[in-house]
Amino acid sequence: MITKNDIDIFISKIPPAPKTLKDTFGLLQIGDLVKAAKLAESDLALKSYLKNLVNKPIYGFKNEVSDISQIFGILGVSLSQQAVYNYMTSLLSPDEWLLFKLNAASFYELQAQLSKKWEAILTYLKVEDKDIYAAISLLPSSIIVSEALFCKSIDDVTLLRTTKALDYNTILTRLCGIGLFDICEKIAHKWEMNEIIPQIIHSASGVRPSDDEEINKLGKWMHLLLFFELSQPQFIEAGLNDFVDFQVDYVSDIYDEFATLMEIK
Repeated sequence: MITKNDIDIFISKIPPAPKTLKDTFGLLQIGDLVKAAKLAESDLALKSYLKNLVNKPIYGFKNEVSDISQIFGILGVSLSQQAVYNYMTSLLSPDEWLLFKLNAASFYELQAQLSKKWEAILTYLKVEDKDIYAAISLLPSSIIVSEALFCKSIDDVTLLRTTKALDYNTILTRLCGIGLFDICEKIAHKWEMNEIIPQIIHSASGVRPSDDEEINKLGKWMHLLLFFELSQPQFIEAGLNDFVDFQVDYVSDIYDEFATLMEIK
C-alpha cells in the first residue's frame, strides 16, 4: 500500500516552474499582457495547451481562438494567470490513466469547467484578487495525486473502498497521516504560488476549515463546486464522484445560494 516514502518520491518528481513560466507569471502579475503573450508564444507546449483549453465550448468563443496575445487579451490578467497554472497542473497528469477513467481531453474538460464556474463564483462574490482566481487550478492536482499514488495498488484500494466505503482522501490520511490536499500544498510551495492558494485548498477539503472567515467562505464555495462538477455524468463514469467525502454541514449555510448560481450558469 501507500507509504510516506511513496509520497516523498512523488513530490520529488514534480519539476519546479520552468523559467519561461516564471517570467510569464511575473509579467502577468504586473499586468503586461502583451509581453506575457509574446513569451508564452515561445513555449509550443504551453501555446498548444492554451488553445485547447480556451476553445472548449464553456468559454463561449464562436470562432476558434489561436493567437496567444488574443487569448490573453480576451481572458484578462486573472484568467490568463489561472490558465497558465492549469497548464502546469496538466504537466503532472499521467500518459495513461488507470485508477480513473480519464484521458487528456476529459481532464482538460474538467479543468475548463472548474475554471469557468470558479470565475462565475468569484464574480458573484465580487472577488477580484487574481491569486484567488488561480486557486482553482490546483484542485485538479489532487486527482492526479490520487491516481499516481493509488494506481499501483488498485486492487487493494478498490477492496478497501468497497468494504469500508472510504473516499481516497480518507484512505491516504489513515495510511500516511497526510491527505491529498496536504500534498497539493506541497505542490503549491514547489511552484512558489501565493500563500493564500494552499489555504483556500485546505479549506475546500471540508475537513480543515480556516480561522480566516474570508478564506473559509471561499473554501466552502470551492468544496461545493468540486462536488457539483464531479457529480456530472462524464465524471461519475470516470469514478470521481466519491473522490472525497462531502461535508454537508460544512457548506449548509451557502448550499441554496450555490445551487441558484449554478442554475443560472
